[in-house]
Amino acid sequence: MESNSEKYIEPFDVLEVEQKGGTFYVCSLPAKTLVDISYSDVRRLAKEERDIERYLGIQRPIDPKRVQQIREYIDSPDPYFPTGIILAVDERCASFDEKASKLALHSYTADEENDDDESIPLEKIAKILDGQHRLAGFLDKDGNYRSEIDLDGNFEMNVSLFIGADISVQAHIFAKVNLAQTKVNRSLAYDLEELATTRSPFKTCHNVAVALDEIENSPLHERIKRLGVITPGRTSETITQAAFVEALVRFISKRPFEDRNLLLDGKKPKRAVDEKDLVATPFRNLFLDGRDLDIAENIINFFVAVRDKWPAAWADTSRNSGFLPKTNAFRAFMRYLRDSYPELSRKNGKEILQPEEYAGLLDHLNLNDKDLSTRVFVPGGSGESMFYKVLSGKLEAEELFERS
Repeated sequence: MESNSEKYIEPFDVLEVEQKGGTFYVCSLPAKTLVDISYSDVRRLAKEERDIERYLGIQRPIDPKRVQQIREYIDSPDPYFPTGIILAVDERCASFDEKASKLALHSYTADEENDDDESIPLEKIAKILDGQHRLAGFLDKDGNYRSEIDLDGNFEMNVSLFIGADISVQAHIFAKVNLAQTKVNRSLAYDLEELATTRSPFKTCHNVAVALDEIENSPLHERIKRLGVITPGRTSETITQAAFVEALVRFISKRPFEDRNLLLDGKKPKRAVDEKDLVATPFRNLFLDGRDLDIAENIINFFVAVRDKWPAAWADTSRNSGFLPKTNAFRAFMRYLRDSYPELSRKNGKEILQPEEYAGLLDHLNLNDKDLSTRVFVPGGSGESMFYKVLSGKLEAEELFERS
């Protein structure tokens, strides 16, 4: 099923499941494939926390006794695992063929010129939200896959895949699944209940994303995919919620998990006081002062300026040609905004800037609506990198068209 040279899992059949919280996929996959794509997670559970644990502020170490019991069960004559493994996969590592109802999983190569971007190898594309002990049962004590029990690769597991879920959504799914179990550490329940009322960089960015998607006069109204897939009844969703949160959180914190833990303990994270901190995290003090609405207003006003400069390109949400409203362009815009906001704020003497003030950041761009297409800015990291260079003045439009 896996191609080692191209680092992808070949397309497999899935069923789309639509529920109130969003859409996810259900499928069956060989146990070895699941172990391979969550390789690092399965093997390091006993030694270090994963993103979910760090977000929730809990420890969920693997239980060696439970894993051994599962190994013995797998070795029995008639093992069954009717309950599903729940995985979260970055939307950059998934491609869904709607007509064929097939999903392909693949590695992601980061843009070398973007320090914020990180590659995702095939063995790290899946985060296990539930089922880590079951998968660990397919490994021996040295962490190697026990090939003698995989029925020639046909020992399949029931899987639920959430594509493009940001860390807040992942934590919510984890909490609901684990608190529904009859045997659960009650201290975990108290931790989760307290977390629900505590501020954190991720929670703020998640809430801003939801608000900008719901506010009718927002340029991003109904543009954000809540779980990385299109919401039924919508045709204009072009930006994943995870991409939004990951881009915005960098405006707030260099170490968001550390800030979250401090806030949960009732302590105050350090403010941005010098120019270096303000350049790196321009919205940090707005966040620490509880001014989430002001953060949202700045994002809205910036993208109002973008929409007003290129109205036709902004309205083009077509899958094949439209570039401007999509995730790659959004990431490039957010990088440019993070670079530009500190100086623009200082120049205007205020923290909430209006669309006409943000419009000045775009005056130097000699691009018309037709130029902003996937023909010029190709899908993927290279198109994002090229667009960021144009925005920041590192690449002139004339040189861009010579290349394309």
